[in-house]
Amino acid sequence: MSRHIEIVEVGPRDGLQNEAKVLDVDQKLEFIRRLEAAGARRIETVSFVNPRRVPQMAGAEEISVALPPQAGRSRIGLVLNEKGWDRCVAAGCDEANVVVCASDGFGIRNQAASVDEQIAALRGIVATKREAGGPPITVTVSVAFGDPFDGEVSDAQVMKVVEAAAALQVEEIALADTIGVADPWTVRRRIALARDAAPDARLRMHFHDTRNTGLANAFASVEAGVDVLDASCGGLGGCPFAPNATGNIGTEDLVFMLERAGFTTGYDLAALVDTAQWMAGILGKPPAASVSRAGTFPF
Repeated sequence: MSRHIEIVEVGPRDGLQNEAKVLDVDQKLEFIRRLEAAGARRIETVSFVNPRRVPQMAGAEEISVALPPQAGRSRIGLVLNEKGWDRCVAAGCDEANVVVCASDGFGIRNQAASVDEQIAALRGIVATKREAGGPPITVTVSVAFGDPFDGEVSDAQVMKVVEAAAALQVEEIALADTIGVADPWTVRRRIALARDAAPDARLRMHFHDTRNTGLANAFASVEAGVDVLDASCGGLGGCPFAPNATGNIGTEDLVFMLERAGFTTGYDLAALVDTAQWMAGILGKPPAASVSRAGTFPF
């Protein structure tokens, strides 16, 4: 089996944003460089949010300036609104990942904006890019499988955002299980619906392992034909605005599963484990990802 699965590394952003320990710019840069040495080619490096609300994400401009453009590498900045877009462009990011929530409960608490207001902001960002230029835009549909405040999120709510992104000709759309409540069968159904709603867009999936279903959902996505998945080295992750939020699926766990089956990812598994353990030393806690705890195989 030679099919390649692209893994977007989100550890420096989603991985660190919920940690009690706030890393300095040099530590974050070292994390990014270690991940790139381990094979990461697309990394969500920074988040252009208010550092007073998410102090773990301070230093976005300094980090971006210290990562000059490099062939074959894409450093992604997370954007929530038009102010974030302006910062992302000024910082020289290779991509902008614009987040739009599927439901109002989380959207208002996380982004201080309703779904309709977030879609309007996305339209404004796309219009500005068309007029003045800027990096490629991807859209992540947050809480696409469940909202910690509103509860269940319907197919229709998710497709409303997907359809809006498709109408704006966004090239890549991700469905994010922000709080880790998805199941493989719902994942398959929403992938099929998203393909119908946005036939020209590439689909990406983003899973948290809060309830131990992350790898099962990744498996379902690959079986459904998705070739791009997010993951976080060490299984780091969570959201400051979602109660009981825990980490993303571990990059090393996803790489192990896929490469054991014969897929290719371009990652060096041993280097990922070393990086996860290095970061665990900084954070003062063991990695959540299973491969970094149990080891690789064959030994």
